[in-house]
Amino acid sequence: MQEPVRLILMYGLIPLWILAGLGDWWFHRRQRIEINAGVRESVMHSLMMVQVGVPVLLVLFFEVNALLFAIMIAGVVVHAVTAWFDVRYAVSRRTVPPNEQHVHSLLEMLPVTAVAMLAAAHWDQFLALFGAAAEPPSLTLTPKRDPLPPPYLMGLFAALGLFVVLPYAEELLRCLRAQAARARPVAQHR
Repeated sequence: MQEPVRLILMYGLIPLWILAGLGDWWFHRRQRIEINAGVRESVMHSLMMVQVGVPVLLVLFFEVNALLFAIMIAGVVVHAVTAWFDVRYAVSRRTVPPNEQHVHSLLEMLPVTAVAMLAAAHWDQFLALFGAAAEPPSLTLTPKRDPLPPPYLMGLFAALGLFVVLPYAEELLRCLRAQAARARPVAQHR
């Protein structure tokens, strides 16, 4: 069961997740969040990327065990709370169109889906986290016995850099510039 789950995550869920993130950035750009929701919303986007990015990085390089499940579940919960605050803040300052709402749904549910798929593939350690397995929970970071192929990892990190990190860095920079421009005193005319 682990190999099919691994392939679905690698070539299905993760690319969809990246595309959804890029789509969300595109909606923010079209909505010109720098002039309405601004830096605060952009910072929440970066925060959510870290909240799910850290567990993803750990799963890429370490064996999935009870410790990683604890980290993944915590990341999903904190991400969901931050997403709620993000949308609540955004809708009070700008229109959030239905297509963007749909992308938000994907971005909220894909981490949950990833954890559920990993739980199915590593059921004993998932149950061990809750004390419901015959084996004890493994609470160590152990490098993967069967690491992901280096070409896959290089391609993934290139895609993340180009389609996630750069767009959201651009968004934050755009918002910071707009905030700084609004903070400058208007030159008085004589």
